[in-house]
Amino acid sequence: MKKIFWWSIGVFLVYGACIWVYLFYISDTSIPQSLKGTSVDPATFMNARELMLTEKYSKIRDALFFIRIPYEWLGFILILVLGVSKKVNKWSKDVSRFSLLQTAIYVFWLSVLLLIYSFPMDWISYKLSKAYHITTQPFQGWMKDLFTDFWVNYATMFLVIAVLYAFIRKFSKRWWLYAWLVSIPFTLFLTFIQPVVIDPLYNDFYPLKNKELETKILHLADEAHIPAKHVYEVNMSEKTNSLNAYVTGIGSNSRIVLWDTTLNKLTEREILFIMAHEMGHYVKKHIYVGIASALVLSIVGLWLTKHLASFVIKRWGKALKITSLSDLNSLPLILLIFSILTFAVSPLTNMQSRHHELQSDTYAMDLTGDKQAAIKTFQDLTKSGLSQVNPPYLVKIFRYGHPTILERISFVEKYERNE
Repeated sequence: MKKIFWWSIGVFLVYGACIWVYLFYISDTSIPQSLKGTSVDPATFMNARELMLTEKYSKIRDALFFIRIPYEWLGFILILVLGVSKKVNKWSKDVSRFSLLQTAIYVFWLSVLLLIYSFPMDWISYKLSKAYHITTQPFQGWMKDLFTDFWVNYATMFLVIAVLYAFIRKFSKRWWLYAWLVSIPFTLFLTFIQPVVIDPLYNDFYPLKNKELETKILHLADEAHIPAKHVYEVNMSEKTNSLNAYVTGIGSNSRIVLWDTTLNKLTEREILFIMAHEMGHYVKKHIYVGIASALVLSIVGLWLTKHLASFVIKRWGKALKITSLSDLNSLPLILLIFSILTFAVSPLTNMQSRHHELQSDTYAMDLTGDKQAAIKTFQDLTKSGLSQVNPPYLVKIFRYGHPTILERISFVEKYERNE
């Protein structure tokens, strides 16, 4: 037990040091010399202070991202090695003889422990964003969202874990397949209800107040053959200075959403370009493609989780206080393996996402043909989020679901409209 404990902490510290050196001393975020002085060059649309803040904020934020993931893995390992998971599982059995209630109790206390463990990282991220004026949300509002997130995740996890362990106990060899089959309607259901049930728990959504702008957006939607009746705005200005818009939901609950910060800070032409981009996601059915891709990856992930978990329990089960995968105290191991697999495949999922974003940029340019609005939009997005125009390679492949700003502006500059 001690060997696994200290080995895990040692690897985490060495990894963190390597990430810090890479981001702060090795990686190059400058733009190519040939692009100096062009619309891609941040020096042409940001002042010296903004450039300095962007570099500092981006590097610290990226370091936190890369450190947070193994920090989460370390938490799962410690919960297992220190016997916490086993004790919580035993206590849940002492409280109730009903399996479902035992699961509810265990998942609740495990969720509480993980919330406490992850709080320092959450707090640091919040304070960093607040210090650089990205976040405007007061502490009370941030804590409210944190606890809302806790209860939403707890309810979802309880349902998933209850079904998962029922399959593990009944079908020891094929549980991963049955779990995947059930996940299909569950994923579609969550995606369907998210815009009308889950998202409103965090923010207020309402039809776009500017009816003149809405008419122009709906005209674009009509040109794109999208049966839209409303564009929604959300009151994000009380939480952030960042800009955003997105497409969410499926079927009759599909929504195109604009942050009010986007409405307040961008010109009408820029907003229309963003809306055309979001319509591109709708027309290209990216939400459905994303769901299909996630389901394909999940069946592979569940199969790998089954075999990897069995191997780990056989090899280190005694040190991790796990006797069988069917025992509920093996849950941190399953979460650990799934988290590692998710991180490992993120370069592929991000690559697919960047491809979708490029398709939507192309669609927006085809629909509007407004190069100047597109370039100004990307520059404003960079300034509002203090984002690097040309981020380090590892940051791009592991973090970026969008092409870099350098790539997006360069694409627009070279774009020729396809009539």
